[in-house]
Amino acid sequence: MLYFLLIQLNIVNYMYQYSLESFTTFFFKAIEKTEMFEDEEPRVLALRDMIRMTIYQWVARGLFEKHKPIFRCQLTFRLMQKKILTVEYSEKEMYFLLNCPLRTDIVNPLKEWLPDISWYAMQKLIELEGFEQFAQNVEKEAPNRFKDWYNELGPEDEKLPLDWKKLEQMPFQKLLVIRVLRPDRITTALDNFVGRILPNGLDYVNCDSTSSFVEVLCNSYNESTTTTPIYFILSPGANPVKDVEALGKKNGVDMNKMFHSVALGQGQDVIAMNKLDIGHKEGAWIMLQNVHLMPNFLKDLEKKLDQFAQEGSNPGFRLFLTSDPSNSIPIGLLERCIKLTNEPPQGLKQNMKRAFTFFSREDFENHDVKVKTILFGLCYFHSVMLERRKFGPKGWNMMYPFSVGDLRDSAIVLTNYMEQNSSSGKIPWDDLKYIFGEIMYGGHIVDNWDRVFCSSFLDNLMINELLEEKELFPFIEGKGISFKCPAPTVYEKYIEHIETECPPETPLAFGMDPNAEIDFRTN
Repeated sequence: MLYFLLIQLNIVNYMYQYSLESFTTFFFKAIEKTEMFEDEEPRVLALRDMIRMTIYQWVARGLFEKHKPIFRCQLTFRLMQKKILTVEYSEKEMYFLLNCPLRTDIVNPLKEWLPDISWYAMQKLIELEGFEQFAQNVEKEAPNRFKDWYNELGPEDEKLPLDWKKLEQMPFQKLLVIRVLRPDRITTALDNFVGRILPNGLDYVNCDSTSSFVEVLCNSYNESTTTTPIYFILSPGANPVKDVEALGKKNGVDMNKMFHSVALGQGQDVIAMNKLDIGHKEGAWIMLQNVHLMPNFLKDLEKKLDQFAQEGSNPGFRLFLTSDPSNSIPIGLLERCIKLTNEPPQGLKQNMKRAFTFFSREDFENHDVKVKTILFGLCYFHSVMLERRKFGPKGWNMMYPFSVGDLRDSAIVLTNYMEQNSSSGKIPWDDLKYIFGEIMYGGHIVDNWDRVFCSSFLDNLMINELLEEKELFPFIEGKGISFKCPAPTVYEKYIEHIETECPPETPLAFGMDPNAEIDFRTN
């Protein structure tokens, strides 16, 4: 079943090619990692959970963020179909969730607050068993109570009015109501559903969210071989070269002598082949960048890797490839690789955790308490810069390639400035704001109003009050949510603070109106 799902992923994106051989490799690795039991039944259950999680993690690391929820739902729905997960639902309900059919011949009497498309979908919902009275309840018996539920920031977490609160015990059926009334919240509701229904479901929803990309890369490196390249599928702003260099230093590789990087283009194929031969013989690391620019070369690369497999390579040899998504990459090459994407995760909490864990525990603990606090604020600022992009023109007038490299460079500047000003005890806020807002992140910004926003946000954030557990969310007085900068503490406590104190996803975190996310989530 799991391998069948991998085949289906190719429909979503050409780059998602997985061979049975690679699947089998990770299948047996999962068996090796599974705890041993004397009794057969707990051993089988442990094997099933470990195999499922290992395969999911291997695949999810190579998926773009927008496709990960699709894979999670495919996995969950297929387990429901096989009766492995006990969830009450009918085929008609599943069809409705996936397609949301409409009936448009009945006029919407609730135009004041309910969109026509929701009313039309509701007329088809009442054709399902158990929902016959739903439209009448919404229209005549409790329209104001349903309107209040409809206007909730997170209606998926609120009970429905009247007897429909029974759907709290019928999670799949509640998804149908959310699909009808608040389609913009269905992706969040589906993640909640997967986390609740799938065993250890939150591990799937939050997979690798607390790991930096270097840690993910390190795990993938341990699973690679001399004939299994690591393939980076690039997204805007991603530059895995620095991450590979960090990985090499961590593993004791002399990056000056034993690491060769070639950016493919006209005439570079010969150089690339020569570097491959060197790496094959001497055990060097070879990185071929932008391989999609030379598709004909990739056929020769496949043959070269087959030759290496027959001859046997130096155990230290590793091959790293990078490319944009492209239909010109040979399927055989994609199938033999471990694929990785380096997109920022979706959601403020996930971005905060990814940004903060970018800094290792050892490096973080070496900093002064003031630097720790400012770094936390910088991680929040970085997450805001990334997350506002999903709102389109409401967030930024243009799409900017902010990346973890901006966070890294800003942290380096922060550390240097604080060391230089350690004697005075004062924090050079104006200098830091200028460097962050005009050079590091501002270097990407070309629209004047976007630059004004970036500077204004830093003016509100990078002040002395940040050191005194400042409220990070702007303009949230009386809004019922809060996310404060924690008092200086140890590394793990900062991660715990993000996990426990960061509120559910809301545009209020970015200084935006709650309605800003309706278009984004609906799309």
